[in-house]
Amino acid sequence: MTSLPKADAPEPENDIYRRLLKQYWGYDNFRGIQEDIIRSIGRNEDTLGLMPTGGGKSVTFQVPALAREGLCLVVTPLIALMKDQVQNLKARGIRALCIHAGMGRQEIVTTLENAIFGNYKFLYVSPERLDTDIFRAKLGRMHVSMITVDESHCISQWGYDFRPAYLKIAEIRDLLPGVPVLALTATATPEVVKDIQRHLRFPRENVFRMSFERKNLAYVVRRTEDKARELLHILGRVPGSAIVYVRNRRRTKEVAEWLAGEGITADYYHAGLDDAAKDLRQHRWQRGESRVIVATNAFGMGIDKPDVRLVVHLDLPDSIEAYFQEAGRAGRDGQKAYAVILYGRTDKGALKHRIPDTFPDKDYIKEVYEHLQYYYQMAMGDGLGCVREFDIEDFCRKFKYFPVPVDSALRILTQAGYLDYTDEQDNASRLLFTVRRDELYRHNGLGDEADRLIRLLLRLYTGLFTDYAFIDEGALATRTGLSRHQVYESLLRLSRLGIVHYVPRKKIPHITYTRERTELSRLHIPPAVYEERKQRYEARVNAMLEYVDNDTACRSRLLLRYFGEKNEHDCGQCDTCLSLRNRPKDDTPPPEEIRKCILQAVSARPMTPAEVSEAVPAPADALAEALRSLLDERRLVRENGLLKMPM
Repeated sequence: MTSLPKADAPEPENDIYRRLLKQYWGYDNFRGIQEDIIRSIGRNEDTLGLMPTGGGKSVTFQVPALAREGLCLVVTPLIALMKDQVQNLKARGIRALCIHAGMGRQEIVTTLENAIFGNYKFLYVSPERLDTDIFRAKLGRMHVSMITVDESHCISQWGYDFRPAYLKIAEIRDLLPGVPVLALTATATPEVVKDIQRHLRFPRENVFRMSFERKNLAYVVRRTEDKARELLHILGRVPGSAIVYVRNRRRTKEVAEWLAGEGITADYYHAGLDDAAKDLRQHRWQRGESRVIVATNAFGMGIDKPDVRLVVHLDLPDSIEAYFQEAGRAGRDGQKAYAVILYGRTDKGALKHRIPDTFPDKDYIKEVYEHLQYYYQMAMGDGLGCVREFDIEDFCRKFKYFPVPVDSALRILTQAGYLDYTDEQDNASRLLFTVRRDELYRHNGLGDEADRLIRLLLRLYTGLFTDYAFIDEGALATRTGLSRHQVYESLLRLSRLGIVHYVPRKKIPHITYTRERTELSRLHIPPAVYEERKQRYEARVNAMLEYVDNDTACRSRLLLRYFGEKNEHDCGQCDTCLSLRNRPKDDTPPPEEIRKCILQAVSARPMTPAEVSEAVPAPADALAEALRSLLDERRLVRENGLLKMPM
């Protein structure tokens, strides 16, 4: 009797994941906790993955998304990351889309329709996009298989980079019942880890942690009053690609030009540059045509360059979280790399000054709110739903303010719910033909480039003779075969000739009134928005200062302990480890050094005396004396057997 053929058995889950990893990425096995995260989300469990920069976060959502029917919605604030990952996925033959600031309405509608009908696997969106009517209307028709929340620490107001738009993700869950969430971050303290899961409505805690230890990365704090010469000295000693971080945009250009004058190829990068300039400089640096990129903290997120040998901070970041993420861009290839802070006498005062700049007095905030009404001539009771462009320089000039505290005041008013301040929102380029269609053909001798561009504009965009249309210079460049710069110059020339009116894209802050204009006596800024957040910001600043002032404890251990990771061994390669190694065995650190080290350790989290003794390299009697003095001075308190910082 002939037996019937057996039906094909379903492919085991692990085999599917490994097959996809091999097929699209060429790897035989996963790294670290990647497979644990993938299996967890594969079981439809809400999952939080803590992975350091370079730990392979993208694989943890891209592989399970490919194994499922439907579309993975990826929420990320990083336009550079969106574009980079979409490009990489397309290069692997995987269909992916993204929606970001600067896209015209029709382009957004087309992209959303493609997400519904086009059999795409990934849709990348910014958190701000989640709250638009058009997105929510289209979302209900998409077959969403999972939601990935990248940079998920942004959802916690206790984190260093809180973004209110992230709170809208929970509302998206209501529209997609039963769809699991994968949250990912490279920087989160234990408190923020809990907050992420609470805001994303995890039914239970489900966290996978990868050690944040970077064994190939040497952390160094170099005290110097001549940072320029010290930077040149370090660049001469450490070959290879480098990032130099500075605090403001003006310094990026100054330092880059100075380095170029010293014979080192360097570019500068900050958020105020247009997209074409950013792309050009980033690509030059990634290809090795520029050795050094001098940048503000706007640079680095989503940039995949594994062979960075050196990251130097000329100015102090205002948190350990920000420093750890920026320093972590060095040595992602696993080879030896250095993260160096150049620390001078004035740096502590400059960092402390950021506290009142970031949290100006409440009376100052209310004054800025009142002057905003005069600026827009807003009557009492008006304003709800109004959207206005905001020129901060013009505002500060009229009312005699400095921009930094005004920016902070507007962000606090946003947190308090009175308005929505969107910093440097991209406005797409606009174009209108200023001649009639029949007149257009009378213009001869414009040249082949202009002719091709005009024909394509007429084919792609409707209504150009009656109203402005949002245009995309990148798409025009691709279809005409011109470079983006050639498209830009051609459009400027047509505008000068009076054939079109071309308004290039620009970055303009916007203010949206979320309430009617309120009387100052009724304007309330609650403690959760001001006092509590200010206290936590001060704690982060103090933790950063404790880190750079420390010269006795292993820097890697201090960083790991801040993030709640207990490490039993010194790194052996940071400046303090090398200093201790060279110190005579009977050389007990001075009492003040021991006290500083204790405060640094306890500032990360409350500790038992035994844990303090493990963290602080000092003889037991010297340690006990230092603890006694700190308790006597109330710089430490003891509660329930734990040593902690006083509130």
